[in-house]
Amino acid sequence: MTLKSWLKFLYLGVVWGATFLWIKIGLEELTPLTFTALRLSVALVGLLVLLFITRPRLPKLANGWDFLVLGVFNIALPFLLITWSEQHVTSGMAAILNSTAPLFTMLLAQIFVQDDHITLPKALGLLAGFAGVVVLVSDELGTAMTGERWGQLGVLAASLSYAVAIIFARRRTFDLAPVVQALGQNFFANLTVWGLAFGLEGSLSLPRLPMTWLAILWLGIMATCIGTVLYYGLLKEVGPTRTTLVTYLFPLVGVVLGVTFLQEALDWRILLGGLLIISGVAIVNSPIGWRKTPAEATQNE
Repeated sequence: MTLKSWLKFLYLGVVWGATFLWIKIGLEELTPLTFTALRLSVALVGLLVLLFITRPRLPKLANGWDFLVLGVFNIALPFLLITWSEQHVTSGMAAILNSTAPLFTMLLAQIFVQDDHITLPKALGLLAGFAGVVVLVSDELGTAMTGERWGQLGVLAASLSYAVAIIFARRRTFDLAPVVQALGQNFFANLTVWGLAFGLEGSLSLPRLPMTWLAILWLGIMATCIGTVLYYGLLKEVGPTRTTLVTYLFPLVGVVLGVTFLQEALDWRILLGGLLIISGVAIVNSPIGWRKTPAEATQNE
């Protein structure tokens, strides 16, 4: 990768890895729906500013359906699931479980991407990754469905939603400018989340604490606005396989920040489960036994 691509990669790893900490901070004052809605509104304003500055080629009217699907499955649904789940699990746990998205992506690719076939290294990576999930939730196995269990399932469902969106975006919107891709789906995500917020919670309650506003601004501008644009830019520069490697940094950043600033416990399940998941994602993305797809072969992979 070029220096420009590496800078994008590191930015995404650190900023997106820190989102789990900022979500925890925002939930101390706001509900998941209101917090997510405000975050998306800030991101939408930022993306409109970037669109005005860069003036890229605008999408076709038919792309509206694509943006609707991505707005729901790549933003609204996973954002709400992760934010709700962090009421019941630690930010470090959420960061680790969220890093399973590439594993779900590989499974879905076997069904929806004709030139992406499973290999022995990929199969081993899947087993290692999902073994890590079992380790993480092992203290809840055999017990009734607790809030922590539901929180764990919520983050895993969000990871599956991200995988669905990645497969869909690869097939439908790859030729659009990154800021257009980000803005289109963010617009429909705003409609979805604000509709749910007013429908389920009624009146809007604005935060009073400065730290809550800082969390909203950080997540809206740094993570959702700038982060999404850089993500799609990196996807065009180095292809989907290398881009997904950014998830390696999520558990490290998420766990370190959670332990440092939220005094979250660090037990053996977090360490072993995280190691297995990261190893699984690494094996899945390993060049050993991996064949480039035609699409990836043209993207400097």
